[in-house]
Amino acid sequence: MTINWDKKLLSSYLLVTHGSRDPRSQLALEKLAKLLSDRLANLSNYAAFSPIVGTATLEFGATSLHGQICEFGKYSLSLGLKEMQVLPLFLLPGVHVIEDIPAEVAIAQQIIGEKLTINLRSHLGSQTVNLTNWLANQMKSATIETWILLSHGSRRTGGNLPVEEIAAKVNAIAAYWSVSPSLETQITNLVRGGHQKIGIMPYFLFNGGITDAIGQTIKELKPQFPHTELHLANPLGTSLELVDLIRDLIEQ
Repeated sequence: MTINWDKKLLSSYLLVTHGSRDPRSQLALEKLAKLLSDRLANLSNYAAFSPIVGTATLEFGATSLHGQICEFGKYSLSLGLKEMQVLPLFLLPGVHVIEDIPAEVAIAQQIIGEKLTINLRSHLGSQTVNLTNWLANQMKSATIETWILLSHGSRRTGGNLPVEEIAAKVNAIAAYWSVSPSLETQITNLVRGGHQKIGIMPYFLFNGGITDAIGQTIKELKPQFPHTELHLANPLGTSLELVDLIRDLIEQ
């Protein structure tokens, strides 16, 4: 399908994450927004055009998500834009993606009225094929015998299925930070199976409190497995590869 980017770039874009008390997450989100704006600008025929990309959080923001959407919507209208694309940067189809964000978007649309159309796009984790390829390439770059794909985890029925599917495609096993099986359980199982070089791939957007806790957990586990190397990889981060995954959400 041919994308008419000149038309699409007349919309504004709002990146939505869960939010965190850790300032690193917001700094990374702002950097990602700038990278996406630059990337979209390169697709426009107008050299002076600068796509409008904003950020918002579901939690820990100065106001509610619908309040943030309305604020960005008013700014978009002031620039003559008539559409806004809301891009949820969530990896799992949990309650936030299925219920919370759509409800906040609906409230914002009701408040702002028909003068601006607010389009809610698919969540980032829906890019299963591209995410799988990205993770596979990251895993190939390290000399590791076997990998654990570590996700936050969802208590929603079927919510962890995407992680299981991706793990199977990259020859890894899944573990979860908030539900079973835990990281410690999966490391123990792999060590008992004879593996001596185990990589842990955090299926998270950015570094923050949870990735710090993961690193601390691995440090505490190492004395239990003195003959095993435990290698912690980086989360997705503010890479151009992640920018391209977000761009694919816009193309849908």
